[in-house]
Amino acid sequence: MTAVAATSERPTLAPSIPRQLFVDSGYVVLGLPLAVASFVVLIVGLAVGIGLVVTVIGLPILSGTLYAARGLADVERLRLPAVLHQPRIRPHYRLPEAGANAWRRIFVPMRDAQSWLDLAHGILRLIAAVGTFVVTVSWWAAAIAGSLYWAYDWALPRAAGEGDQDLAQLLGLGDSTTARIGLYTALGVFFLITLPIVVRGCALLQASFAKAMLTGVAEMRDRITVLEEQKRAAVSAEASALRRLERDIHDGPQQRLVRLAMDLSRARMQLASDPEAAGRTIDEAVTQTRDTLAELRALSRGIAPPILVDRGLPSALAAIAGRGLIPIELQVDPQLGTPAGRLDPAVENTAYFVVSEALTNVAKHSRATEATVAVARQGTHLQVRVGDDGQGGAHLAKGHGLAGIADRVRAAGGELLVVSPTGGPTEIRAELPL
Repeated sequence: MTAVAATSERPTLAPSIPRQLFVDSGYVVLGLPLAVASFVVLIVGLAVGIGLVVTVIGLPILSGTLYAARGLADVERLRLPAVLHQPRIRPHYRLPEAGANAWRRIFVPMRDAQSWLDLAHGILRLIAAVGTFVVTVSWWAAAIAGSLYWAYDWALPRAAGEGDQDLAQLLGLGDSTTARIGLYTALGVFFLITLPIVVRGCALLQASFAKAMLTGVAEMRDRITVLEEQKRAAVSAEASALRRLERDIHDGPQQRLVRLAMDLSRARMQLASDPEAAGRTIDEAVTQTRDTLAELRALSRGIAPPILVDRGLPSALAAIAGRGLIPIELQVDPQLGTPAGRLDPAVENTAYFVVSEALTNVAKHSRATEATVAVARQGTHLQVRVGDDGQGGAHLAKGHGLAGIADRVRAAGGELLVVSPTGGPTEIRAELPL
């Protein structure tokens, strides 16, 4: 997923059972006339197009048939979200090149695999539509007729022949009115109770077939694109982290270690001639050693801080806040630090990195007087928010600190939102999948 400047969409709540029943019933019932119209238009267009292809006239007819299949497929895609409760997905069809002549435009849909899938769906959907339509209408009829049988039993004619028996008599319940009404009403209640399940199954069967044919390839392509973006983001984030670590080691501990080696060499030479000077040099070397260790600990905190591994995200973020140069208000779910509430280590590391880098940017660039950090579960995501009252103007352009955060979040499969108008305040929001 990419870094975006708007909140991500969340799936809506499922509708009530009666409402879903009518939605599914309408989907199935309307599906049959649409399937018949689609079958007639596409099978005729395909037959005429193939039959006249040797005369060249068939090519534009075949191309027009594929465009018609595309339009009918779009109508079906508009109907799918109400049944599947998923956002509408429309494939990226092949488009003609700029300045292409008429013949090149005719061949465009023929070279598009999704157009042929649309055509296949438009022809084959009739099979699923007929079956689901028959089951749905029959179940509705049995549910209504059976549950209301008591209201019209008196108006039905009775068999006069000696060998004629109704269902109640065949089942050994007798020929009384009570037995007959009780049996048919019970059957009607059974069909009525199972009606939502059966209709839902029919709608899902028809919609799943349409989804596989009309959006399956598009979803696979989108997923491949997302994975490629995550891979590039992970490589970029890793390269940036390695360059930063190399620079920090070169500018800090490495220089101190060089000086430490020089001090120890000087102390060795001073031992025989000036023991007091050698002692002072060794004292300086000890100070350099302590400073080097402190810098190495600081660098290790940016990689995998021990407190994060040992005590969890709340304690690690509290340690960051304690080292802040400005007041930092923490709002972290304490359950994230318990054994039962601990997150996956990769998610914890990413959340820690987001907060650490965001607060570093706040200290360096925002001129803020206070900051807030909020971390909590939001459904299937972990939401991380870092805000400040600074001057604003933060953005995700390459070369800025936020670009590294965006790469790290994207590599974890999450989304990053930055709201930072000129003049402030600024809020950085990361949503990481759990």
